[in-house]
Parts: sequence; C-alpha cells; structure tokens
Amino acid sequence: MISRLRLSALPLLVLAMLGAACSKTSAPKDSPSLSPSGARPTIVFMTDFGTANDAVAICKAVMLGIAPAARIMDITHQVTPFQIEEGSRFLEAVSPYYPAGTVFVAVVDPGVGTSRKAIIVKSKKGQYFVLPDNGLITPVIERDGLESAREITNPAWMIQSAISSTFHGRDIFSPAGAHLAAGWDFHLVGPGVPQLVRLSPKTSTTTEGIAGDIIGLDDPFGSMVTDIPGDEFKKLGYNLGDKFRVELNKKPVTLPYVKTFMDVPVGDSLLYIDSRGRVGIAVNQGNYAKKFNIEPPGTIFIPRKGAPLKEK
Repeated sequence: MISRLRLSALPLLVLAMLGAACSKTSAPKDSPSLSPSGARPTIVFMTDFGTANDAVAICKAVMLGIAPAARIMDITHQVTPFQIEEGSRFLEAVSPYYPAGTVFVAVVDPGVGTSRKAIIVKSKKGQYFVLPDNGLITPVIERDGLESAREITNPAWMIQSAISSTFHGRDIFSPAGAHLAAGWDFHLVGPGVPQLVRLSPKTSTTTEGIAGDIIGLDDPFGSMVTDIPGDEFKKLGYNLGDKFRVELNKKPVTLPYVKTFMDVPVGDSLLYIDSRGRVGIAVNQGNYAKKFNIEPPGTIFIPRKGAPLKEK
C-alpha cells in the first residue's frame, strides 16, 4: 500500500518540479518589462489625433489587450496635425524623466500608408521608441545616442486583423509597443535599419547673428517657443538686462533679455531662456501670440551684440 502511494505521488512531484523550473525562466534578454523593483511596464503615448474622436481610446484598448499589466501615460494628443518637428520637441522634452526600459509610442505620421518605415528605436539610455521613420526621433537620438533600430515587419507584432492603410497607430505602432512592454524580444520585430530619417537643423549662425524659427506656443500662455538653443544665443554676447532689437517674421521688435517673467513689469514683453533651454519670447502675465497676432510657424533673427539690424 505504501509503495502504491509513493508511485502515485511521483507524477505530482515531477509536475511540481517542472512548474518551479518554468517560474524561474527569464523573459527575453532585451525585455523592457524586466525591472529590479518589479514595477509594471510603462508605455508613454503621444499623437496628433486630438481628443474629439475615438482614435486614442482605440489605440489604448489595443495596447491593454496585449499588455494588460502596462501603465499607459500620455504626453499629449494635441500635437499640431502633421507637425513632426513639434512632436519631436515634445518627445525630447519628456523622455529624460522616464527610466530605461520605458516604451514610447509616438504617432505623428503624415506619410502613413506610404513607403515610410514603421520602426522601433532603442536609445543608448535603454529606452524604446515605436514610431514612423520620419525624423520624429531625431532630437532624442542626438541627445541620448542610438543603440539600434529595427523595422516592424513581423506580422505577429501587428494587430491580428487586416492592416489599414491609414490607421497604423492602431494596427502597427500600438500592438508593437504593447508587445515590447509585455516582454517580447526586440530583435524579433524585423530587420535592422542602418540609416534613420533625420530632421535637418534650421538654425543658422553667421557673423551677423543667429537665425531660427518660431516652432510652437507655450500654451495656454501664448509664449513663443523657438528652436534657437540658449547656449548658442549666449555666444552672441548679450548679458541679462540688455535690451536689443530682434526680427520676428522680418519685423523688428525691441526686447529685454531677462531671467524670468517678473523681471519686467506686468504686461511687458521679454526674451528669456525657457525651461527646455531654448530662446523664448513672452509677455509677463499676458499672451504674446494674441497681443501681437503672431502664430507659428514663423522666423526669428537675433543679431550679435553691437551689430544693428539692417534697414529694410
């Protein structure tokens, strides 16, 4: 009787040992879901879809259907439609505050359905970016470095139904990002991409000064956001407190260079270095865009100190 009990217990013991072994099996080596603290995987989502329709909700539903444990955080869904440069600026600004292993899904994709590639980029910081290959990743890679990039071609990483030619946010980018968050191996998504599309820098520094663009508004305040780096501006020779003429859309305006808004009277204009390290133009407790009827895109030129603007 005892021997029979031992024999009947043997299969149970084998099953228990197999279960223990399976529980110790690690996720794929490149899995962003691995975390020393055991934290839930994070997907950070950004689009130009707006919030007046169901597109964002559908994409989030696709993600959670694949990776139900993931946290989905939003950057914004109010990127100006089709404005890749603006989306890249938001992505660059937010990504440093997330840890390695974070998955970013970014869809600003005027070329959807064309020959442009859908890709996953891994930065040297260890973050993953699921997005179109249209330059959206440029400033992040310039700052953090590129470890590798792969085209999303494996159908298993896409939605398991017909692929739309106009909604790759739902059909390709959202499922690919969710599979990454769920622990799938990045190397299996598709072939490597040897060369990424890059945005071209638009600022130009000469002996006369620096030219750039007004690339956005700091809403709801209406402050001008430019693409002129603060470090480049400081090479022009100005000191805090200086007043000088600049050109906005080729029209001269005089502005003081100050550290913060309350360094000028309420209602006055100012030039400053914003929290992202770029030249900004604002009105203290006012809205520069509305007050002066200026909307991006636009141009800005700042002369070197002592070099007057040319008369038109």
